Amino acid sequence: VQLQASGGGLVQAGGSLRLSCAASGRSSNNYVMAWFRQDPGKEREFVAAIRWSGGNKNYADSVKGRFTISKDIAKNTVWLQMNSLKVEDTAVYYCAARAGLIWGRIRISSEYDYWGQGTQVTVSS
Repeated sequence: VQLQASGGGLVQAGGSLRLSCAASGRSSNNYVMAWFRQDPGKEREFVAAIRWSGGNKNYADSVKGRFTISKDIAKNTVWLQMNSLKVEDTAVYYCAARAGLIWGRIRISSEYDYWGQGTQVTVSS
């Protein structure tokens, strides 16, 4: 599975960005797709996850109500709509995928087999 993340950029606090993660090479629909983010010197942090088949979604408390994860099955793409951005949302954002992942473990970065290259999101004050 190859993941291609894009959509990052520089935005002022309160603004919005939409990240996309295009997936290719997937052999089944039994995948969990997720977004993580990482600041230099910090651990990779869970942001949001969605099941490729079915409606399950989950968000980190820090982004709940501001970020929305969604999918476009026809385009093999997962989106992360980020609204009301804060300075503390600044990070490199990564998309990740794992087949057959137990839903209770979706927040653990080491559980994911496939990662995109990361896209920088910078929120200025």
